Amino acid sequence: MASITEIQQELIDEFSMFDDWMARYEYVIDLGRQLADFPEEWKTEDNKIKGCQSQVWLNMQMQGGKLHIDGTSDAAIVSGLVAIVLRVYSDQSPDDILAAKPDFIKEIGFNDHLSPTRSNGLHSMLRTIYQRAGAHLSES
Repeated sequence: MASITEIQQELIDEFSMFDDWMARYEYVIDLGRQLADFPEEWKTEDNKIKGCQSQVWLNMQMQGGKLHIDGTSDAAIVSGLVAIVLRVYSDQSPDDILAAKPDFIKEIGFNDHLSPTRSNGLHSMLRTIYQRAGAHLSES
């Protein structure tokens, strides 16, 4: 399994292949379409991410010492952001998650090109993942 840093660099490289932001948005939407099915029973208040204008759910469970994350959203671009976050953080150890800085967000250009509401939602997802990783780390 690739490290968080390696996965972030792969994403940065992938996004650098696109000449403009319309193409990047299309790529984000395509990534969202590839998300695994998210069971209705996981769409609970506990799994709902606060701070997102769109509805976003993340289901997180420890599996073999790694934090496995599934997610979904009711919005196309946000679903793509969920897919990106899952690619970076799912199936990583809580230690590795907490040690990783989300530098890829700035490197890809999301800080400058996402609407404020989408940016807030992305940061809310990250904050929730870091909090959950911290909680699992303190349990072990």
